Amino acid sequence: MSEVSTADLCARAEQFVGHRFNNPDLLITALTHSSVADSRLESNERLEFLGDAVLGLVVCEELYRRFADWLEGDLTKVKSVIVSRRICALIANKVGLTDLLILGNGIEAHAHLPTSVRAAVFESVIGAIYTDGGLEPAKRFILETVSAEIDKCEASENLHNYKSTLQQFAQHWLAAAPHYEILDEQGPDHCKCFEVCVAIGDERFPSAWGPSKKHAEQEGARRALEILQQRYHAAPRGTGDGAAPSV
Repeated sequence: MSEVSTADLCARAEQFVGHRFNNPDLLITALTHSSVADSRLESNERLEFLGDAVLGLVVCEELYRRFADWLEGDLTKVKSVIVSRRICALIANKVGLTDLLILGNGIEAHAHLPTSVRAAVFESVIGAIYTDGGLEPAKRFILETVSAEIDKCEASENLHNYKSTLQQFAQHWLAAAPHYEILDEQGPDHCKCFEVCVAIGDERFPSAWGPSKKHAEQEGARRALEILQQRYHAAPRGTGDGAAPSV
């Protein structure tokens, strides 16, 4: 690759990632697939390894900060989606990094590259930014590119928010709001379980246990919804026509 084309490639990549490199060679290495490198040590594989770790750290920190009432299992589930090869490859395409990959002869066109190759360039560029400028510019690039995917995961989780669904159902069909009563709690302070039941007006629904008040309330809301939906033969969100029946 000529000096002119190398400079042009760096300029385009820096524009895409929003970071001006002190050491442009790092960026070129991040874009170099093993198929064209003289040795695998000169490809983007080592930077991919580093970038994967930085990506995981930044995503974990963001989820921890953003969802203060989510348990470890919920956070882990969303994190695994955000750092997956599918999402990393999608972001590489969206940002424009896939088109900048330096490939050897015989490799498929950029549009048909395997998901693993496209994901790798996203992670290797993260590794290059981190090596060149530290955590802050790497974090900025990561959050700018993954925030939309986190929003999608949050929206998907909210589809299963039984408390929200029950709230809408109760207001539509019963002109009332559900209340949550803590009936019992057991276990040591660091590992308590809670029993919660839902009350709507004068009616109390079957209680539920959970490893947190939030989980117990969600399970209690789910049980109340099942009973009410069967009773009124209503859609989950209670948005059908007709007056609210008397109870």
